[in-house]
Amino acid sequence: MKKIAVFNHFLDNIGGAEIVTLILARELAADVYTTNIDREKIKKMGFEDILPRIYSIGKVPINPPFKQQMAFLKFRFLNLKGQYDFFIIAGDWAISGAVNNKPNLEYFQSFLGEIWTSRNAIRNSLKPWMRPFYQLWTGYIRFFYRRYFKHVDRLVCNSKNTRDRIKRYLGKDSVVIYPPTDTSRYHFSKSKNFWLSVNRLVLYKRIELQLRAFSKLPGENLVVVGSYEKGVRYFEEYKKYLESILPENVRLLTRVAGEELRGLYAQCKGLIATAFDEPFGMTTVEAMASGKPIIAAAEGGHKESVIDGVTGILIKDINEDKLAEAVKFIGENHQKYKEACLKQAQKFDKKVFIWKIKREIANYYN
Repeated sequence: MKKIAVFNHFLDNIGGAEIVTLILARELAADVYTTNIDREKIKKMGFEDILPRIYSIGKVPINPPFKQQMAFLKFRFLNLKGQYDFFIIAGDWAISGAVNNKPNLEYFQSFLGEIWTSRNAIRNSLKPWMRPFYQLWTGYIRFFYRRYFKHVDRLVCNSKNTRDRIKRYLGKDSVVIYPPTDTSRYHFSKSKNFWLSVNRLVLYKRIELQLRAFSKLPGENLVVVGSYEKGVRYFEEYKKYLESILPENVRLLTRVAGEELRGLYAQCKGLIATAFDEPFGMTTVEAMASGKPIIAAAEGGHKESVIDGVTGILIKDINEDKLAEAVKFIGENHQKYKEACLKQAQKFDKKVFIWKIKREIANYYN
């Protein structure tokens, strides 16, 4: 069996990218190299057994862009050649680690939306005096990203959506392997009177759209589970904004993961997913693995996991009114989607993911 190392830029938050890295480490008996580590969050996600194999290459600042920039630099000078047979880069800001650590495979997850797809939108949202600095910084990162990209031996990504981004900006084809969900850990329970939303507390998730929709639905309830990094300015500011507009029928919870989160999936009526052009979106699969329908924006990776009219509803040009109407429609008979959701979730099970990753590693040597 080959000795494998997995690189991820940070492990200090709860989210899909972190879960992918930790599943890779567990299933491939791999070591993990990262920067900032939050051991309590890793335990909450159910990966306490991996902690002895997680190594920090040095802490980085908690606020962007310094956090990303320092991770980029630290992985550039990491050299573990000779200590491992193969390297998997599972965090996009760790791509610079491809220079010294070969053979390797990059598993692209978000493809740095702030640098490529959302660059103009983010720049325009900044204060005028900040925009030239952001433009300069993203140009700098793009230049070096393209250089480091040339050192990647095998290109794999988490969705057709991400594959298209890579082709558009870097001109290369990549293999799609959908991210893993351990479907055996999810279960169905009789629904209670609430809908669920699970996100990082970042602007592109458009959580405020959900709050406005539910303000028009006094007979319905929404539980928003929002992960965020304490002390990080943009997380804190968005959290405060959401709290300031929170309707009475919406609860905002943080630091929920593991069995507690799976319990919410099991008991909800369905999942609300409103992210803008989500690269993939593992929460939709987690909800379907619990037998619950999805109401999602008809954008990005949602279109690859959710079957419109079968496992839920995909809303084109989503807004608060359309979302409210979809909640009413699905809510009338949300139980009928159970079997279709359970069946669809199996396509994204971790066993499928690991088998395909092992195949890609084997293909390197063939």
